[in-house]
Amino acid sequence: MWPTRRCRALFFCAISFVPIICLAQGADNEPLRIGVSGPFSGGSSPMGVSMRNGIHLAVEEINNIGGINGRKVELIERDDEANNDIGAKIAEEFTQKKVVAAIGIVNTGVGLASIDAYQKARIPLLIAVSTGTSLTKKYAPPAATENYIFRISPTLDLEAKVVAADLKRKGLGKVSVLADTTAYGDAGLKAFQEQAKLADVEVSSVERFKIGEQDMGAQVRHAKASGAHALVVWGIGPELAVIARNKESLGWKVPMLGSWTFSMRNFIEQSGKAGEGALMPQTFIQDLGSSSKNSFLLAYKRVFKTSLIASPMSAAQGYDGMHLLYLALRQANSTDGVRIKEALENLKSRYQGVITSYSRPFSKEDHDAITQNMLLMGVVSAGRVDYAYADDQKRGALLRLKAQ
Repeated sequence: MWPTRRCRALFFCAISFVPIICLAQGADNEPLRIGVSGPFSGGSSPMGVSMRNGIHLAVEEINNIGGINGRKVELIERDDEANNDIGAKIAEEFTQKKVVAAIGIVNTGVGLASIDAYQKARIPLLIAVSTGTSLTKKYAPPAATENYIFRISPTLDLEAKVVAADLKRKGLGKVSVLADTTAYGDAGLKAFQEQAKLADVEVSSVERFKIGEQDMGAQVRHAKASGAHALVVWGIGPELAVIARNKESLGWKVPMLGSWTFSMRNFIEQSGKAGEGALMPQTFIQDLGSSSKNSFLLAYKRVFKTSLIASPMSAAQGYDGMHLLYLALRQANSTDGVRIKEALENLKSRYQGVITSYSRPFSKEDHDAITQNMLLMGVVSAGRVDYAYADDQKRGALLRLKAQ
């Protein structure tokens, strides 16, 4: 489905993951340490573990061809448990141990609690999953002269724009919004309200819910009573599944759309038939027709002994993000954070990734690699995420270069 690099066949050799131990930076032959953080336990873990698996695949490819300028990559991994305070402590730990760069961050709240440490230490952070728009904007010019926060996931603004456009496409002019009470839900609600207004879509009611709630029947009833033609939801898998089941039990048959997290396995499995038809933006859809041809999917199945990725989009972004870091480190030929940042902002090598072909994905002014033209609409169908539209499936097979 995606063109492969000529040398990729060399990458997929026997996998034996590098030991996760702490080594002091020093001699040129010592490993280059890269921090990896995300929720590897709890409700957000399908995203975190899938992301980590994608990063592992990329690192093994890199190390199997000799590493970066003769030095192997060593991952220092920490579970942030989707907890803001833990995330902040991990960021401090990574910066104090002087990792050369970091990759990860799934939850927007964790990201907001972490980015200051990386910025202060001048250590580049590549956000692989979180979509909170403010993460890459806080230190963007003119707010700061240097910005060490990069991202390879779509922003909430882009997601909201795609969802609003799809509502318009379907002629659904009145919607109710349910959003969780996290920083992610706050940002998603704000972004969607702005995009709905631009698309001339009326928001008939707004309901909020907490992480861990087991019954959102009251919120769904209020949404239904508002006369909404569709339900738009911003949250993560377990709570989204509760909402889908509540909606079904009320016999409310309007379409359900929302954030990319509808693609999480814990939503699909816990919602069952109630989740069928849910629509969401995606950077990567695990097309069953390409699973036997795509080298990334083949490697994932061989290494992790499953063809069912808990969060395919997270895995793909983790994989592509690690390869972009590799190119920057190779180009910089240095462990200095300033030089690595400058290399990311001016990558000279083009990289054919899982999501797209990356040609100068970042600049000094723009630290977001994903643009709207790279997003596809996915739909939950028969227990998996498929393309919502035939034209998106065709676009998924093409190179979706960054819009300039």
